[in-house]
Amino acid sequence: MLEVEKINNDFAALFEQGRALLCEGHGETVNGKREEAFSHFKALGGVPYKTEDYLYTNLLPVFSRDYKAVFKYIPQEVDLKEVFRCAVPNLETNLLLTVNGWYFDGNAKAEVPDGVVVCSFKEAAQQYPDLFAKHYAQYSSMAAKDGLVALNTAFAQDGVFVYVPDGVVVEKPLQIVNLLRAKADLLAFQRNLVVLGNGAQATLLVCDHTLSQDNFLMNNATEVYLGENARLDYYQVQNQHLGASQINSVFVSEHRDSVFDANVVTLYGGMIRNNLYVALNEEGGTSNLYGLYLLDKNQQVDNYSYIDHIAPHCTSNEHFKGVLDDASLANFSGCIRVEPDAQKTEAYQANNNLLLTDTARVNTKPQLIIDADDVKCSHGATVGQIDEEAMFYLRSRGISAAEARMMMMFGFAHDIIRRVKLEPLREKIDDMIERRLRGEFSKCHNCILQCKK
Repeated sequence: MLEVEKINNDFAALFEQGRALLCEGHGETVNGKREEAFSHFKALGGVPYKTEDYLYTNLLPVFSRDYKAVFKYIPQEVDLKEVFRCAVPNLETNLLLTVNGWYFDGNAKAEVPDGVVVCSFKEAAQQYPDLFAKHYAQYSSMAAKDGLVALNTAFAQDGVFVYVPDGVVVEKPLQIVNLLRAKADLLAFQRNLVVLGNGAQATLLVCDHTLSQDNFLMNNATEVYLGENARLDYYQVQNQHLGASQINSVFVSEHRDSVFDANVVTLYGGMIRNNLYVALNEEGGTSNLYGLYLLDKNQQVDNYSYIDHIAPHCTSNEHFKGVLDDASLANFSGCIRVEPDAQKTEAYQANNNLLLTDTARVNTKPQLIIDADDVKCSHGATVGQIDEEAMFYLRSRGISAAEARMMMMFGFAHDIIRRVKLEPLREKIDDMIERRLRGEFSKCHNCILQCKK
């Protein structure tokens, strides 16, 4: 308990010392939320410890490290050809970099239709105050009991802002590459806001990567608004070293006949927590949440979701799969809530896990809370090892034990990846997964750094 108190006291001191820099150049919409958010963080008890939503997640070892926090943008020189390769063959994207939570000042102007805005979070607060104020911190309230979200609202200074007006389709995907690089252990915050008007469509690809061997703790929050008949395809590939820990929260507010399609792939990293919140506010909304995690060593990945069916005639599909090796740990907690007025709801949830060792562990908690009587809902979870009968079948056809094992693991994982609509991206992720399962790379894929972690 003393450790929790020390962590919370350190954050209080950090907030007090950095208040002037935190508020510099952001305006009342952002700064007006800071004090309120930090007070809420303290009222919730600070960093979650043995709370219901973090019951199987011990955050203390990660949060107790001596991180440096930087509250002023430091210009960076980033040469993608030399230090980072997140290229997907035959897939052209609008590339946007963030470095330690800050929008990279060397980003090229995005090739987007007229009226579309792609800029830094900080710039949006200044240049588009009415639009920004209408949406900022409106949807993260879905996680009112999570102190880490309040902490992000209190400390975040920059990130990415995307606005797509009514009826506009952005054909070229937006690719956000979140880079972490420092000369000391670093604490970073990032805030993103994505707004799609009525009938708007876009694709967002997020890649997380590290460029130095230091320990990192990133607290990242993304709010998404989908207007009537809007559609967002959201992909995230997490591929960092073992010293990089991440709290990643995504909040989606859907309206009539909108579609949110998400696929989160965790290939490598330290302690990773993914929070996915979706509110289906009006009739006809669809939410598809898919996820895959491949863990080894002492990696820990938590996937937490909350899908709130508020309006009738909405559909949600959720399927997460994991392959765990060595002494890795996965936690899954998914809740589907069907409100009293949400009749004709269809909601499906599944979590499947494949354990490769006796020391790998999984905690899984699928949940349904149904307050309507005319619905179709199901949920389930499985935890098991490789099917011996299937292995025998493959071996009897002359396939080696190692190859048969790899084929079964890949088939298990591909069931999630096949849902990626962008074919070049799907092929790239398939290749990364196959190489990961074969043990051809045990650190961040396609990185020239020779990290020891």
